Amino acid sequence: MDDESDFADAVFARVLGGFEILSIYVGDRLGLYRLLADEPRTADALARDAGIHPRYALEWLEQQAVAGILTVDDGAFALPAGHASVLVDSSSIVYSAPLARMVAAAAMRLPDLLDAYRTGGGVGWSEFGDDARDAQGDVNRPWFESRLGAALASVPRIHDVLSRPGARIADIGCGHGWSTIALARAYPSARVDGFDVDPPAIEAAEEHAKGMDAVAFAVSPGEQISGSYDAAFVFEALHDMPDPVAVLSAMRRAVRPDGLVVIMDEAVADAFAPDGDEVERVMYGYSLFLCLPDSMSTPGSVGTGTVMRPTTLERYAREAGFAGIEVLPIEDFAAFRFYALAR
Repeated sequence: MDDESDFADAVFARVLGGFEILSIYVGDRLGLYRLLADEPRTADALARDAGIHPRYALEWLEQQAVAGILTVDDGAFALPAGHASVLVDSSSIVYSAPLARMVAAAAMRLPDLLDAYRTGGGVGWSEFGDDARDAQGDVNRPWFESRLGAALASVPRIHDVLSRPGARIADIGCGHGWSTIALARAYPSARVDGFDVDPPAIEAAEEHAKGMDAVAFAVSPGEQISGSYDAAFVFEALHDMPDPVAVLSAMRRAVRPDGLVVIMDEAVADAFAPDGDEVERVMYGYSLFLCLPDSMSTPGSVGTGTVMRPTTLERYAREAGFAGIEVLPIEDFAAFRFYALAR
């Protein structure tokens, strides 16, 4: 096949993927996958139990079977257990349904995104709505709940600081608060404060942490953090912030000299290359449609974007008064990399 035909096939595959991710969004938001994970259902039974029209139920079920998501036996459709882990089980580290919500949230704002591209403005995080907000919290939750404590404990000097009696920890850009809660559960003698600029996210975080006396949340930008902390973290949020140097400077001031500052962000390549892997590709996708427009919605933003290279973080850290950055030996934590900032 010639290059023209190969590329046409590649475009077709992307169109197919686009439609199928939107079909996953439909199944997720209408609760169809949860019903099918419980027991197989015919189109009429699914329509009745989900409260949707039978004609749409039949078309969606057939499409899902053709796409290899559902199985069908004698007119009854089912969601296999392995697929349910991906589409229904919110505690599974392979839970991926929220990613479809993220794509849909971006698609719903395309007219605003086109305008931002033309004017140099942006689309703020709140404008993407609950689909994006909840998806961000839901997709990271299982990793934070099941892996974060062990990941940090695997680095002795990190573990030692967090284990100090009465340690105070700041979690900046905490979103739904799952990282804050995970820190508090992993280090029960610590006090953990979560900060975010998005009021609905903080409301959700407070609900998730109900009954946890060692956890507190506040609506506040990272630039305003103050106090005397043993440790401060930013989990997958620094690249969204319009002034990361100001945030890092505030963290440096707020953390005791013998404390630590840790940034978790995307594990992108050290430098741009046109033959980037799938991690690079998906991170550029997030950046084009979510993270960069969010950051650019603030006048004067540096416009980092999702693809924050280690050299970019190092520059920000040095401008904030740190001596440099160090990649921590934490591997296989989704598509993230952990950095310690050196005094």
